[in-house]
Amino acid sequence: MPTPAVTAVGKVFLIGAGPGDPGLITWRGVECLRRADVVLYDYLVNPAILRHTRADAELQSLGRHRGERLWTQTEINDRMVEMAKRGLNIARLKGGDPIIFGRLAEEIDALVSGGVPYEIVPGVTAALAAGSYAGICVTHREQASAVALITGHEQEGKTAPELDYEALARFPGTLVFYMGVTTAPQWATRLIESGKPPNTPAAIVRRCTWPDQQVISTTLADVANELAAAKMRPPAIVIIGDVAAAPADWFATRPLFGQRVLVTRPLGQTAGLEGPLTELGAMCMIQPAIEICPPANWLAVDAMLDRLSEFDWLVFSSANGVRFLLDRLLSTGGDLRRLGKSRLAAIGPGTSEELARYHLRADVQPDEYRAESLAAALKGDAQGRRFLLVRANRGREVLAEELTAAGGAVEQVVVYESRDVTAADEQVVSALSEGRIDWITVTSSAIAHSLARMFGDSLRRAKLASISPITSGTLRELGFEPAVDANPYTMPALVAALVAAENST
Repeated sequence: MPTPAVTAVGKVFLIGAGPGDPGLITWRGVECLRRADVVLYDYLVNPAILRHTRADAELQSLGRHRGERLWTQTEINDRMVEMAKRGLNIARLKGGDPIIFGRLAEEIDALVSGGVPYEIVPGVTAALAAGSYAGICVTHREQASAVALITGHEQEGKTAPELDYEALARFPGTLVFYMGVTTAPQWATRLIESGKPPNTPAAIVRRCTWPDQQVISTTLADVANELAAAKMRPPAIVIIGDVAAAPADWFATRPLFGQRVLVTRPLGQTAGLEGPLTELGAMCMIQPAIEICPPANWLAVDAMLDRLSEFDWLVFSSANGVRFLLDRLLSTGGDLRRLGKSRLAAIGPGTSEELARYHLRADVQPDEYRAESLAAALKGDAQGRRFLLVRANRGREVLAEELTAAGGAVEQVVVYESRDVTAADEQVVSALSEGRIDWITVTSSAIAHSLARMFGDSLRRAKLASISPITSGTLRELGFEPAVDANPYTMPALVAALVAAENST
């Protein structure tokens, strides 16, 4: 009788996702996420962190997203053990640091009892993040040589002694209360009754490291009143001690702080906007308006690759064109010698930078990054020259028409397809219809058309930031007036236009 196959037990990674800013997850945390077959994540985890997961990974929210039921701790424990015993690797993604008020001990007990191997990956806990992002040094050589992390919401019916408020009142340093929004009247009163001066400085920090972070300076006596007056909801922490007297809130002084920006470029091409916008304080939502795909078949491209050396000029009107043509050349066994003596033209700096990634330099890049300017830069010497225009399946015909009129022999090859995204994310639709998006970036005419079809009149609820006069003209034809235009027509200039517009208000 054959011996039955034994399925290896998977591993559970207990990962601290940090307090909110997706850049604050550790590199080890990212490595473990990339290995996971299944990701179980808490509602406080920034969804942007999930981009580090594999495309085929199962992503499971543990509740409180759009009305979802909150999983019990027992359900979480059982699910981790069950999946690990099926041989799957699980990432248990928790807000902050998993060992700070994260009920990690219960999960470890379940894994040990189930014979499941695990690894704990530390994260940035809220107390330290709030101190840094609110400009409060929770330790200070003159004011606080110690810091205490305290729960403001103790477990009902626990058998261990309750908090010793007299000891906390005498504590020679900074007190940081987690999960204390609803119980502030109780713990603040107990501290004062135990001898903590009512005028002790306090700082309330809500949603630390998120673009809508709030910091309220107050005193211990007024903490509960401030929380009630602001109708503050979790997550929030309270820092109490002399160090909280004068927060230096550098985070909220960034020029786009609190602005919510919808980035509409194709997936995989959002970094050029999302990164700089986030750095300047904006909260970015991602909703691709178009998707960039290979051609339906490569026959025409492959035929043209064999003829590259016949052309005097290879003309690239986008970075996508560079990437799709040259990647296809290299993947089919060719190399850059196939370009022969052809000269290279790029419509703008982004396209030139993409050429540089292949160790190629553009011979021509116009001062104004549009097809008319590129045609003007080429047509003076176009007579009798052979041009290959590398392009998408849709776009304007200006280059071909003007170079042909100037006496050039023009051929075109479609190396990638641009397709409209027809369905928007429900969260984006809701945020836009409710007026919770401040800006929408529009970086091509194709994107403008797709956005108009996708959102219709809801686009009027946000300000439109256009990459160029051509794109702005398309928006106006569609009935939408752009609030700003980039000048020059680049992603950095588009970001600068948003900053200038916000600074002028």
